[in-house]
Formats: sequence, C-alpha cells, structure tokens
Amino acid sequence: MEINKRFLYLGVAWTLLFAFLSFYWAMGGMFGVRSLGGSIYEMALNPSQSFLAIVWMTGFIKLLGAVLLTMPLMKWRNSLIQKSLYFGIKICGILLFLYGLFNFITISLNAIGVLDFTLDRYSAFWRLVFWEPYWMLGGLCYFFSIKKFRNVELQDTISSKQ
Repeated sequence: MEINKRFLYLGVAWTLLFAFLSFYWAMGGMFGVRSLGGSIYEMALNPSQSFLAIVWMTGFIKLLGAVLLTMPLMKWRNSLIQKSLYFGIKICGILLFLYGLFNFITISLNAIGVLDFTLDRYSAFWRLVFWEPYWMLGGLCYFFSIKKFRNVELQDTISSKQ
C-alpha cells in the first residue's frame, strides 16, 4: 500500500484537533460552541449527563480515526488487512467529505430561504465558512492519504519466482 505521508499526517492532525475540541467541550469549555448553533448550542448551555457522555464518546470515536490513519504506516503482510485499511480509509474520506458538502448545501439553501430550519445567522456563517469546509478538508486528507493498494503477498510471490 502506497501512502501519501503529507496527507496522512495532516489527516491525523485534523483528527486530533477535532477530538480535542470534543474533549474540551465535554469538560465544559464553550469556545466555538455558539458557532455550531441549533439544538447543539442549546444543549451545551445547560448540558445533561447524557449529552456530556455523548460528547465524550464522540471525542473517543474521533481518536479512532487517528488510529485508523496511522495503521498504514505499519508494514502489513496480510493482504486482507491491507485491503481493509485501504477501502476503510477511502470510504471514511468520502463520507467525511460528503457530510460536510451536504451540510454546506443545506445550510446555504437555508441561508437563501429555500429551506427553513432554526439556525441563526452567526451559526450559519461559521458553519459555511469554517465547520463544513473543515469536514470536507478532513475527508480529502483521509481519501488522499492512501495513494494506491498494492498486494504485498502477490508481489512477494512474483519476486520469489523470478
């Protein structure tokens, strides 16, 4: 499996920063929460124990993304593991990008009055300028961190016969 270390390390940094924000918010930090808007901001003002548990859990789930991205740095001789990593990381990248893109589209449609949901102008601005592009950037980092899949077992077999 060929990796693009620049995108891989950027993806790990993106993931760690994202996880750090969840942990910061779970500990009661409020910086940046208003920019999320809607019900998330309302729940963060007076958080229940279940809400805090979910925020903690999202932080740990995000850390799993960093683990996933660092796994290709190891030399995996098993082609099933390599294929799983390759497709898992590519699929995660696509889903992260699409999540940001679809949110960007729906928030844009809300901003011009085509859709109607409760999101104040401040939150809509920050979601369009920062949060949704941040999701898309993460998706691109994940997707491009793996250049191509190369079956090591097949390559070793071919090399040994020559």
